[in-house]
Amino acid sequence: MTHRFQGLNQTAQEAPTGELPDGIYLVRVDKVHYRWHARKPFYLLRLSVLEPRASAGQVVPGRLYCTEKALWKLGWFLRDFGYDTERLNRDEVEERAIVGLCGIVKIRYTVVHGTSLVNLDGFGPASQWPELAPGISNVPSVMPVSEAQP
Repeated sequence: MTHRFQGLNQTAQEAPTGELPDGIYLVRVDKVHYRWHARKPFYLLRLSVLEPRASAGQVVPGRLYCTEKALWKLGWFLRDFGYDTERLNRDEVEERAIVGLCGIVKIRYTVVHGTSLVNLDGFGPASQWPELAPGISNVPSVMPVSEAQP
């Protein structure tokens, strides 16, 4: 037996994702939550785009893993976003102290098993934005923020 539902085909069409293009953005941390996982604990981030103006207000979700191998990236993020150095020196991360911090992030999308994931590929202090902004075209080839691993 076949049933017909007017408009069903429209729901099956690919909806626009609303994803930002790969590129460099000035962002503010809106939310951060620690998620425990036996093998890969991580911080779940919600970043709001401040610049470029055309993308302002859009949200970038992301993860920063807390495994021993990935601590360098968490430290890079915290340092460049202006996290309290005293807490960092004591190996402490306070979620409430991260909310509201601003900085530069390079995002890149990858597809893993059919799911689009956001990679946070680079960070920089917000103070660098004025010198970067004139040259930002948000294409993957543009990356003035240092990507070198410490």
